[in-house]
Amino acid sequence: MEAERLAASKKNAARLGAHVVFADESGFLLIPNVVKTWAPRGHTPVHRHCYRRDKISVISGVSVSPKRHHLGLFYQLYFNNIGQEEVGVFLRDLLRHLRGPVIAILDNSRTHHGEPLAELQRRHPRLHIEHFPSYAPELNPDEGVWSLAKRDLANGCPHDVQELMEDLIRSIERIRKSPAKLRGCILQSKLPPFLC
Repeated sequence: MEAERLAASKKNAARLGAHVVFADESGFLLIPNVVKTWAPRGHTPVHRHCYRRDKISVISGVSVSPKRHHLGLFYQLYFNNIGQEEVGVFLRDLLRHLRGPVIAILDNSRTHHGEPLAELQRRHPRLHIEHFPSYAPELNPDEGVWSLAKRDLANGCPHDVQELMEDLIRSIERIRKSPAKLRGCILQSKLPPFLC
């Protein structure tokens, strides 16, 4: 059923000649994301950091162009939580960068529903907002972007939010400039392979 609903969105995108954008948000904390590493036998690796829960919230979208299936990555960083206003700003920014109709496919978070986004759709008829089925993050290619970014930042110990932001921008830019990584994000999602 989920695949059928997404197939209908794909047909709409083809009919409209629309860019398809898969969007999602994520948060990155100053607390290090610790993963397995190696060390000489008997020497346990130690991460020293000051325990602060400062964070950066990021919204991004993996875009697929209508004709040639070129992939792109758009993102915005915030020091506060992402709400409907920030999602609206992100979608308006997408409309500035992408020509023609845009189908934004978002998860069912409360920040992706409501009057501000409905008003945005009324003001911009070329924007169409669709939603993934509930509890289906495996369908969203943007989850692959967050997986790559968090893996890239793993075991890092930024001293402050500014350093975390610089590391995060570097990581996202590496992903953005790599069509192979973006294609991998789409292929690892459980979407039909019509996008690649």
